[in-house]
Amino acid sequence: MNYHNEALYSNEVSTDLRRLVDEQLKYLQEIDEETFSARTNPEKWSKKEILGHLIDSAQNNLRRFITAQYEAEPPHIVYDQDFWVSANRYNQASAQDLILLWKLLNDRIAVILECISPDKLARLCNTGKGAQELHPLSFLAKDYLNHARHHLIQITNT
Repeated sequence: MNYHNEALYSNEVSTDLRRLVDEQLKYLQEIDEETFSARTNPEKWSKKEILGHLIDSAQNNLRRFITAQYEAEPPHIVYDQDFWVSANRYNQASAQDLILLWKLLNDRIAVILECISPDKLARLCNTGKGAQELHPLSFLAKDYLNHARHHLIQITNT
């Protein structure tokens, strides 16, 4: 992919992310607190915890999108999703607070993706827990968007 195409790609992901957030916001706000907190299975996350996972993902990816642009070596940014969800105690938080935090983090990510210079989109980030998993920022951006879509379907379609 050349620089021009990568820049267009990054802007497309940013536009798609903004659209996704805007579309899903009304659905998320219509879910009552009890439904948001309910667990259908003790082994699975509640809708709040799934949204919390998306918040954690946003925080980790925000860091990836920024640090990979300036660090000499690919930054090594991984996270233990179950620990993060548990440590944040999302089920005890207000649904409206979580929705707002999720929206604001994604607004920031969209701005950052729009501003990444084309030559930086090929920069790598290590997302591996044990072994190296090097991915360019352009891949991580699209992967982040697909990940968000996947989990939002889980929240709004069940």
